Amino acid sequence: MFTSRHFNFIIVLFFSFLLCAAPVFAGVKGREKVEQAILTLDEIMVIPEKGMPPSLLANAKAIAILPNVIKAGVVIAGRFGRGVMLVRNESGQWGHPIFITIGGGSLGFQIGAQATDVILVFKSTRGTEKIFRGKMTLGADAAVAAGPVGRRIEASTDETFRAGILSYSRSRGLFAGVSLEGSILSVDDEWNRDFYGRSVQAEKLISGQGSVPGVVGKLKKRLIQYSGQ
Repeated sequence: MFTSRHFNFIIVLFFSFLLCAAPVFAGVKGREKVEQAILTLDEIMVIPEKGMPPSLLANAKAIAILPNVIKAGVVIAGRFGRGVMLVRNESGQWGHPIFITIGGGSLGFQIGAQATDVILVFKSTRGTEKIFRGKMTLGADAAVAAGPVGRRIEASTDETFRAGILSYSRSRGLFAGVSLEGSILSVDDEWNRDFYGRSVQAEKLISGQGSVPGVVGKLKKRLIQYSGQ
C-alpha cells in the first residue's frame, strides 16, 4: 500500500537528485535561469494594481529572484529552488547576479505540490551578509513579510515595516500551508563558477566589474526600468 511515508521518501530522493545533478547542468542552465528571472520579474511587475511598487524597488539594497521553487510533500514537505541575487554596490548600481539556492522543510498541515516564483526584496544588506558567510534562514536570521502591492505603499502594515525582507510570489499548483518561514538561502558556488567561467567570490560580483554574459545586462536594465530610474 502506497502511504504518505513512501511519498515523502520519494520527495527526499527527488530533492537529493536536484542537489547532486546541479553542478553538471550549471554551465548549460545558468543563462536560462537568468532568463527565467527576467520573465518572473516581468510577470510580477506587469500588473500595476498587484505589482511591486517601483519606489520600493528603487530603494532596495538587494533583490533575490527565484523562479520555479518546488514544494511537495504530505505532512512533511520539502522545498528547493535556485535563482539569482543582485546587490547594490557602493555607487548604488546593481552588481552582477549571484546564483543562490533556497531549501528547507516544514511540518504541519500540508498536502500537495506547488511551483512558486519568488522575489525577495532586501531593505538592508544585513541579510545578504549572512548568506555570503554561509547561509541565512528566513524568519530566524531575518524577518520576512509579504510585501505591499500596487503603486502606493502607505497602506503597509506595521509588520511589513518591521520586516527586513519583503516577499512577492506567484504560485501554480495546489498546496495547503504555504510559507517561506524556515527556508534557507545560500550561495551556489558551482553555478557561479560555471556561469562566469572562473571561481569567484560572491562579494566580488557586487562590484559589477569584469566581462559577463549579455543576459546579465538585460536583467539589470529590467531592474532599472521597473524601479522608475
